[in-house]
Amino acid sequence: MQRIMGYMRKAIQEYGMIEPGDRIAVGISGGKDSIALAAGLQKFIGIPFQLVGVTLDPGWNGQRTDYGPIGQMCESMGMAYHVLETEIGPIVFEAREESNPCSLCARMRRGCLHDTAKALGCNKIALGHHFDDAVETFMMNLFNEGRIGCFSPVTYLSRKDLTMIRPLIFAPEREIASAVRKAGYPIIKSQCPVDGSTQREWTKNWLRQMEKEQKGITKRLFGAMKRGHISDW
Repeated sequence: MQRIMGYMRKAIQEYGMIEPGDRIAVGISGGKDSIALAAGLQKFIGIPFQLVGVTLDPGWNGQRTDYGPIGQMCESMGMAYHVLETEIGPIVFEAREESNPCSLCARMRRGCLHDTAKALGCNKIALGHHFDDAVETFMMNLFNEGRIGCFSPVTYLSRKDLTMIRPLIFAPEREIASAVRKAGYPIIKSQCPVDGSTQREWTKNWLRQMEKEQKGITKRLFGAMKRGHISDW
């Protein structure tokens, strides 16, 4: 995890993500990115702040997921952990039968996470978006909406009085996966019915192919986003 910690420290310092006295809700889906985020933040030293792990159980296919291994990991780290059971899965795939389920799901998850963070007395939410997510989102906005944009490393939500931070923004996905595997952290596989067949997955595969043909293109795109100050970068 040392390299991942280095990426996180760079992002936290460069964008002023964490301040003394912050109480931060860590969004933990159970995937490798959010697990690395939680573990990395728990080890971060130099600034006094509090962490609270938060998992939203969407209730995929009407079933509840066992997040016990994540709870045990958080307990071993001394981190408070909360699981919120929701009906997001049934609403998106059964009640609404959405043609674009990812968009509605993301909006509902954001709303639940924001409300839960406020209820837990948090002023910030840490999300596990990484280097590759940023480039993929930039390309998806360009391809699908014809606009230049991406999520920001730090976003203040005035209506909720919450700040969203993304400490993994400089960390490549492959390095995160390797670090989590080597550390032996638990992973909870997503049970989402469309997992692996989304527009993001198509974009991820497209970028992988482009990387084979134009080595370094992902880094160049990321660099262009920073130099162009896209979306307050």
